[in-house]
Amino acid sequence: MPVSAGRISVRWATFALCCFVVLCVFGSFFSNPPAAQAQDAADEAKQADQGPEKPAARPENLFMHMIKSVGPVFGIMFLLISISLVALIVLLAMDLRMGMAIPPGFVEDFTDTVNKRRFKEAYEMARADSSYLGRVMTTGMSRLQYGIEDARESAFNMVDSIRASKEQLIAYLGTIGTLGPMFGLVGTVYGMIKSFKVLAEGGNPTPARLADGISHALVVTLVGVALSVPAIFCHAFFKNRLTRIEKETGNMADDLLTQMYHNSKKTGPIPVSPAAAVMPTAAAIRPAE
Repeated sequence: MPVSAGRISVRWATFALCCFVVLCVFGSFFSNPPAAQAQDAADEAKQADQGPEKPAARPENLFMHMIKSVGPVFGIMFLLISISLVALIVLLAMDLRMGMAIPPGFVEDFTDTVNKRRFKEAYEMARADSSYLGRVMTTGMSRLQYGIEDARESAFNMVDSIRASKEQLIAYLGTIGTLGPMFGLVGTVYGMIKSFKVLAEGGNPTPARLADGISHALVVTLVGVALSVPAIFCHAFFKNRLTRIEKETGNMADDLLTQMYHNSKKTGPIPVSPAAAVMPTAAAIRPAE
């Protein structure tokens, strides 16, 4: 359907754009950090003023220290987790919107069509709409010929199905929020093992050498926790929003189905549903005796 295809293409384009932005940000910092450039420029100016004297040892930039501490293995893992986190947040933010779930224009047009008793047109309108309410109404209207209770049950089952599909994406945010500190803990333990290995080798290791190893180990934990904080927050935020959308969609679908059912009863002694107008029932195709 054109409407659904258009929305899916927009979502994938947004997903690709977010991945590109994350990669550009990481690439710019990895290739040429701004803080390092400023520090290098200041050192060059200082050396030019002091002349050929031997420069003092320059402390390592904090950002470069974090990059070296993470290393290539954990760096690739954290980069993939960051891209997945940003992509999930963007996709859920686009999907879990009240205007996308219950389009006001669709509700107004659908209600007007039902009031005019054009049930087949209302059914086609719901089937052509890719919103949550459109999918729920399509399922409920297809069972309306068997009674309002059967239609409500089918509609609510579709609401539960939509909720389950979105809960899978939200669960990935909780997984990222759990895996971030775990990866950080693995890096910390690995760094501590290397630091204690220096002590086990004997000799006279300097405190600065041990502190440097511990610092590298704690950086991995910092990055893992920093990734888990937005993941846990967004997990709770989107879970609450999904619950609200589920309730509003179910209530709106129940109202529209009830309205259609009572309007169909006014057309004659036998209820006529939009599904019956589109698909013939068993009684309609049964040969006359």
